[in-house]
Amino acid sequence: MPVSKRARIVHESKTSKKNHKEQTRRLFANIRESVEKYDHLFVFSVDNMRNTYLKDVRTKFSDGRLFFGKTKVMAVALGNTPETAFAENLNKLTPFLTGAVGLLFTSRSPEDVLSYLESFRPSDFARAGTVSTRSFSIPNGVVYSRAGEIPTSEDEPISHTVEPALRKLGVPTRLVKGKVVLELVGGETEYVVCKEGETLDSRQTTLLKMFGVATSEFHIDIKAQWDRKTSEVKILEKSEGAMDVE
Repeated sequence: MPVSKRARIVHESKTSKKNHKEQTRRLFANIRESVEKYDHLFVFSVDNMRNTYLKDVRTKFSDGRLFFGKTKVMAVALGNTPETAFAENLNKLTPFLTGAVGLLFTSRSPEDVLSYLESFRPSDFARAGTVSTRSFSIPNGVVYSRAGEIPTSEDEPISHTVEPALRKLGVPTRLVKGKVVLELVGGETEYVVCKEGETLDSRQTTLLKMFGVATSEFHIDIKAQWDRKTSEVKILEKSEGAMDVE
């Protein structure tokens, strides 16, 4: 009986598995190639991860290489022990490859790298689960687009189309002659959205974003540094905590 020439089903799981192995192999090879090519290696972590800002850092160091994620592969590529280390003392970096960290290879001076990363702190809107760095409240009366963050003479009332969304988020507002008005009872003068130091939920972060209040800061912390010429390792870790991405 002749073999059927009809289209056959190819399971994506099998294809994905092959691609995953290829990506792992390529990452391993690229890290080892970078060890031999660049003068310095930095292990870093990221606070308040945003892909957009990480791309800015990649662009800034486009003459080097930046790897982020897959810490187990990075650890094996560098070497976990003195015997398996790809270069002298690289194994001393692997204890820092936990959580969400990355590797930055560059031949620029450590002073230039550290100076840039220390000054690169763009603000962004907070995500649910993060700790609020400040308090924010909406004043009673007509609701403005920045809710008192700037003088009302420079601001404008929030659009009436936003009022249903505010009520859905628990803010006691209503429309009065086409304007969104916050009406509180019990002598309260403002609606507290969040307080400094509390963990934010999705409702709070949505309100903060609606009023243009950015409370998070993207920041890269250098944990350790390795020098190819001297094989010296410097521990520079200042803080912990970052989010993992691929």
